[in-house]
Amino acid sequence: MAWTYYITDRKICTVPILKQIHLAIKAGVDLLQIREKDLTTRELLTLAQQARALSQGYPTQVLINDRLDVALSANLHGIHLSQTSLQTSTIRTRLSKKKFLIGVSTHNIKEVEQAFQEGADFVTFGPIFATPSKLRFGSPLGIPALKKLLQKSNHSTLALGGVNEKNYKKCLEVGARGIAGIRMFQQPEPNVRKIICAIRSHSSTWTSESNQ
Repeated sequence: MAWTYYITDRKICTVPILKQIHLAIKAGVDLLQIREKDLTTRELLTLAQQARALSQGYPTQVLINDRLDVALSANLHGIHLSQTSLQTSTIRTRLSKKKFLIGVSTHNIKEVEQAFQEGADFVTFGPIFATPSKLRFGSPLGIPALKKLLQKSNHSTLALGGVNEKNYKKCLEVGARGIAGIRMFQQPEPNVRKIICAIRSHSSTWTSESNQ
């Protein structure tokens, strides 16, 4: 199965973010990243704890953007790092928790190679298509860049950036292990369930531990 990775953004969500998180979990999303950078630490911890509680009994694994302290305090499944975050290798050497997912945002082949060398479990690669949230990274990389990357590496790379219901198949057809995004997974029922099921119906070689 191809994997689905929901990244939250309550500012563009049409319902309370916790409700959308619950919808995505019930719909079968594989990974869920809490990415609410402007919340206070206490607010973020509360949201993380609530999301983790909602994931109980489901295979969804809950991660948080950059905040290792919150991830550990809320007993989350992992963390997602940017290019300016702590290095994956630094976290691995200081972490006693064995089953802890680490994802890394990447924008070129060099960053992808470095992420996996340091012990990342998966990376997001993009932006593949044009999207307002990724304008600061420049022009979209496009399907050719994604295909070129995947020909060099069979690691777990998820396509990110402007991916939607009309173009996600192009990413999977060139070998992406899954699809990551905000808007396409912040839809009401039954839309969110339909898109998650459609993506997951594609074959993928990436496997992961079930919810612990």
